[in-house]
Amino acid sequence: MKEFEYEIVTPEKRTVSGKAVSMTFAGVEGSFQTLYNHAPMISALEVGVIKVETSEGSKDVYAEGGGVVEVLNNKVLALVSTLELGDEIDSERAKRAAERAKAKLKDLKRDEAEYDQAEHALKRALNRLRASEFSKY
Repeated sequence: MKEFEYEIVTPEKRTVSGKAVSMTFAGVEGSFQTLYNHAPMISALEVGVIKVETSEGSKDVYAEGGGVVEVLNNKVLALVSTLELGDEIDSERAKRAAERAKAKLKDLKRDEAEYDQAEHALKRALNRLRASEFSKY
C-alpha cells in the first residue's frame, strides 16, 4: 500500500506523526478520508474523531477538539485544539463530564453565554466516549 506522512499538532506540542495509508476526519461539512496522492486541500474540523491506519497496520483512534487540516504533496498536517488517544480515555470520567454538561444545559436558557460553553463541553465528552468505543474495534 502506498503511504503518506502525517503530523497532528496541538497548541502545546507536536503530538503524533508517522506514515499512514489512510486517515479519516470529521470535517465541518461531513467526514472525509485522505489517501496517498489526495488532492491538495484545507478543511475545518468539527469536534470529532480522527482515525489513522498506519503503514505498520495499526488502526489508531483519537478524540480531537476541532481545528484544521491541510493535505498537500502526500503530507497531512492537522492542527487541533486537543487530542487524546481513544485507548487512553477514561470512559467513566467522560460519562461523568457528559452528565454534568447535560445537567447544566437543563438549568440554562439558550441565550445565556454559558449555554454555548456547556453545549461544547457535552459535545467533547460524548466525542471522547465515541473515540474510546471506536478504539476497542
